[in-house]
Amino acid sequence: MSAFDDARLDDPDALAAADDLLRPLAEAGARLRREAERAQPALDALAGETRPRAVIAVGPEARLLRAMLEPVCPVPFLAWPSLGLPGWVGPLDLVVVLGGSGDHAGPAAHEALRRGSRLVVVAPEDSTLWRQAESRSTTLLPTAAGFDPFPVALVALNALHAFGLAAPASATRVADALDEVAKQCSYALDPTENPAKRLAIELADAQPLLWGGSVLAARASRRIAEAVRTASGRVALAEDAGELLPLLAATPARDPFADPIEDETDLRPALVIVDDGSGDAENAAQREALEGNAEVVDVRVCQIEHTEGEPLERYATVLSHGLFGAAYLQIGLGRVSPWRT
Repeated sequence: MSAFDDARLDDPDALAAADDLLRPLAEAGARLRREAERAQPALDALAGETRPRAVIAVGPEARLLRAMLEPVCPVPFLAWPSLGLPGWVGPLDLVVVLGGSGDHAGPAAHEALRRGSRLVVVAPEDSTLWRQAESRSTTLLPTAAGFDPFPVALVALNALHAFGLAAPASATRVADALDEVAKQCSYALDPTENPAKRLAIELADAQPLLWGGSVLAARASRRIAEAVRTASGRVALAEDAGELLPLLAATPARDPFADPIEDETDLRPALVIVDDGSGDAENAAQREALEGNAEVVDVRVCQIEHTEGEPLERYATVLSHGLFGAAYLQIGLGRVSPWRT
């Protein structure tokens, strides 16, 4: 198992080797602005659309759309994870397909056209999906081909706003929030000033257990857990409090006489609280229980918090902080190959 060396977090050579890891995170705000501007003419053409009977979303961030819309959407909303579409979908329904790749996108678009459903597709203009989805009942929203599904989700949210199903999502405000995270998590700042580097150090010898109280914070915690698993090659679990409490209870208390050299491969859990300020009283009680149980067995508690702004701004902020933390964890573990460009 790779040993974490916090000196790598300030080492120019190590940071230069990780440029392709950090740069996309730092450019997230600019990327979001470009994607929103690219799609705006097609979004303008949606003015005056009729409200559908139901919405079915397919694609990488369909669950994010569901998390945003479920509390406010005036019609049923379904994030569909399987091939094709539910049997009841028909001409009165709206199908939203996110992204131009994946096994589900093409079949969902094809099935929507076959059944006469209203179709909105967010995809690159040169993609197979774009060509296959063209029809009189389809609105095509252009996006750049890339790894980041978040701009696709924001464009789709604004399309749903045109149908009277969601509040508008401000690309400018969310992009500004991402720019602020990039400044705070800059590679040039040392761990005393950089919250992402501090998070990486806190997770250096741990197997993270992540918890987000609100629906959006829980979604962010799952994305961060995926990034931590990729960065470290370790177990990182994002679950509800009910699943995490037994794991904390089963953690043996820390042995103050343990040899840190002999036991260096025996990783202890670390509880990571993701808080976007949208939780309720039940969430507060769950957090108190988690932190209390962590204290009993001397499990480290880390926090990723941002409680100001609109819900999507807060989601983007805590997610970006977590993704930067995972990137610095990967750098500290020396898991960035020197030939990466």
